[in-house]
Amino acid sequence: MPTRYVALALGITLIAGIVALGLNEPDTSILATDSPLTGTIEIDGSSTVFPISQAVAEEFRKVHPAVQVAVGVSGTGGGFKRFVVGETHISNASRAIKPSEIDKAAENGIEFIEIAVGFDGLSIIANPSNGFLECVTTQELRAIWEPGSDLHRWSDVRPEFPDGKFRLYGPDTDSGTFDYFTEAIMEHEDASRSDYTASADDNVLIRGVGGDKNALGYFGFAFYSSAPHLLKLIAVDSGSGCIYPSAETINNGTYSPLARPMFIYVNTAALERVEVVEFVNFYLDNATQLVTEVGYVPLPVELYDEGRTELNGAIGEPTS
Repeated sequence: MPTRYVALALGITLIAGIVALGLNEPDTSILATDSPLTGTIEIDGSSTVFPISQAVAEEFRKVHPAVQVAVGVSGTGGGFKRFVVGETHISNASRAIKPSEIDKAAENGIEFIEIAVGFDGLSIIANPSNGFLECVTTQELRAIWEPGSDLHRWSDVRPEFPDGKFRLYGPDTDSGTFDYFTEAIMEHEDASRSDYTASADDNVLIRGVGGDKNALGYFGFAFYSSAPHLLKLIAVDSGSGCIYPSAETINNGTYSPLARPMFIYVNTAALERVEVVEFVNFYLDNATQLVTEVGYVPLPVELYDEGRTELNGAIGEPTS
């Protein structure tokens, strides 16, 4: 993970002070135009980042209706598999690119820039009918999800819980959410039990947890926010008390260790195309508004400015 984002992923403790300085002003006057811009932009990757990029694409098409923007969902890992061989222009990611993926890109002559677009609080979810689970410790999460776990009943988690079996739901192994959860909770990426309902589609997980009274799962905060009537949000205790994910707790670093940055990766060769440059600029100009609208937490203005610096450097424009 690039050095400047380590603090973001491990506990975003300085963000509250930065946010107080002000966020970038959203463009609230997105109007349809007769833009002559044409072309196609191919995006794939994280299901967590998908709602942001899809919202940006929809608004961008209002301004540039002749530009076709396709936003797919194959998981962060699946998206990078396509990105590092040059099949896509932009890759959505809910984790930083891995060294092995960087090496694969280099083998194929793919250069790229990384831009942070928002914050997520990875959310622990149960069925609304669950009347006994309100908060779970990170130690309990580890015991439940670790490889070879022998916990299968609620009473295995805590003796005072009911004796019924729980059923687990979570992202599949191509997901950046899976990677981040296993690293944050198990302290080892990819370390997870396999006897759970896995899907790259968060909506499948929402329906699964919402329809199963013994369910326990995890996915991005915006997906919980999209269906709170179907789900029960569980607080997490990492040693400082039970904390729910929210804009405030994600920003001030108290929702640790499950707060994380989200990214887009842009193929620098694609930036030779005007429509791609315009799209990335549009993304940054409207990120605060659209990230908030889909249920995530926007970055401080300083980090969006870093994204603009990366973009301008890649296209050879001077930075202010």
